[in-house]
Formats: sequence, C-alpha cells, structure tokens
Amino acid sequence: MTARIGPVPANPYPWPYDGSVSVTNTALICIDWQTDFCGKGGYVDSMGYDIELTRAGLPATARLLEHARSTGMLVIHTREGHDPDLADLPPNKRWRSARIGAEIGSDGPCGRILIKGEPGWEIVPEVAPVAGEVIVDKPGKGAFYATNLDLVLRTHGITHLILTGITTDVCVHTTMREANDRGYECLILSDCTGATDPSNHTAALHMVTMQGGVFGCVATSDDVISATEA
Repeated sequence: MTARIGPVPANPYPWPYDGSVSVTNTALICIDWQTDFCGKGGYVDSMGYDIELTRAGLPATARLLEHARSTGMLVIHTREGHDPDLADLPPNKRWRSARIGAEIGSDGPCGRILIKGEPGWEIVPEVAPVAGEVIVDKPGKGAFYATNLDLVLRTHGITHLILTGITTDVCVHTTMREANDRGYECLILSDCTGATDPSNHTAALHMVTMQGGVFGCVATSDDVISATEA
C-alpha cells in the first residue's frame, strides 16, 4: 500500500491544506547542500560566515532523506553553480561576490568558487544523491529559474513539496515562493534548513506563516515522519 502524509501538525495550519497526500504526489527537495555553502573552504566559508549555521540542518535532513527514500518519495537535489566560462554569470552577481572577498569563478580551497564540476560545487556526503535521484542544476537562487524543475515535477504528477536546504532566507525561500506561485502546496522544515544569520532564518520561517500561510507551512522533520502512514 502506498504511504500517505498528513495531516502534519504545522504552522499556521495542518499540512497539507487538503488533509493528506500520497507520497507518489509528493517530492522532497534538498536545496544546495553543497560544499560551497556548508563546507570548509567553500563560498560561504570564504565570505567569513559561520558554516556551523548553514550545516545545522544536515543531521535532520539526512534522517528525513532516509525516511523519504524508504517510502518511494521522489527526491530532488539542487546545486547552484555556473559554467566554467562564466557565460551564465550576471555581471552584478560576480561584482557582489568579489566585493565580499569570494569572487565567483576565482580559485579557492575547494576549486573555483561556485563553478560546475569543482569540488566546492558538489553536494556534501551526508545528503549526497543516490542513483536514480533527480539533480537540478541552477544558475540563480530559485530552483525554478532557468531549469527543468517544473517539468520534472509535473511529469511525475507532483502537487506537494517538502523543502530542506540552505539558505533559508535566500535559495530555499526563493524556491518556495516560486513553487507557491505555480500552485504547489509547500512545507518548509525548520530543522532541515539554515542561514548565515540566525535572525534571518527565524524571519524567513515567520514570513511563511503570515496571511494564513502565504507561501505554505512550517514544520519539523519529526512532524513529517510521524504523520506518514502506510
């Protein structure tokens, strides 16, 4: 029998809005768990931020990933990065990164910063993809921009999304907003996300709960696992 999820005791309403959903219509999206964002010598580390903050959601995400795989749920991983020739890197994005001492495309401890194929661009071992899982490579913050993510989701009959990843306030939030505008029912997990600033993490989660759940809901990985029924 196919497992179902819900209702999850989420904020501001029991998720999903339609009571429960089959795992066959649900996708777990793991956003940008890359060395560049949560590893030693990566992009975030080079900017001088505390990577323990961006790594905070890794243990819970690893547990949830194991759970999702056991149910047969579609798992999607995203990676932010640019072509080696920088043809898809906007000049203002490159300028901002250079201004804070971690210019995209420059050499760093983990290879060229945020460049496809470099060690820093790879997903960290704790939540690395396994054979058969979808990987979406993206040039920007949101996972829908300039990618095939929406096509992949609709091809698989996905209507509901569970989001993990980094950072809560940038790539995860942007993706959640994009998904909401496309009609997906979204759930972001507070213990499976993280930001370079704790107050930004808290604020990003709070924004989701406004206006009755303007972008969806907030819950934890334990909430999701407990609300999954065979």
